[in-house]
Amino acid sequence: MVAEDFGFGAFVAGTAGRLLHVATLLTSEPARPSGANPHAQRLVAAALGATYAHWDRLRGEDPYVYARRELALRFARAARRFRHGRGGPLSALAPRERLAVVLRLYEGLYEEQVAALLGLSEERVRALCAQAVGALRSSPRRAMAP
Repeated sequence: MVAEDFGFGAFVAGTAGRLLHVATLLTSEPARPSGANPHAQRLVAAALGATYAHWDRLRGEDPYVYARRELALRFARAARRFRHGRGGPLSALAPRERLAVVLRLYEGLYEEQVAALLGLSEERVRALCAQAVGALRSSPRRAMAP
């Protein structure tokens, strides 16, 4: 194992849980005990694999930003698989709305950052977030798991 692998292992230990939560929100799988969100786990594994493949080239770049970008882009490419919610708190939203609202509100990115990441205009990101928030407000309230 080379020295860079130890840095990657520490990165995974520190961020895998957060990335899995983001992926679970995106796939709209219910929050359940470990192993009950296979789609989210596959997204995280693929994003971390891509991050590891580029690890030595990430000098000066935040590896979490790279992994999150990989996760978001992989979800966007496979969005048609996630058209119908799976019972999670964001299942009332369309995949693109989920992506915009998770990046914007959960991850705290600016509209400009989300727009650049997704290749959309800032106005489109703003509209997606507004639609998503409106849909969540009008949907029946569900008990969210802790």
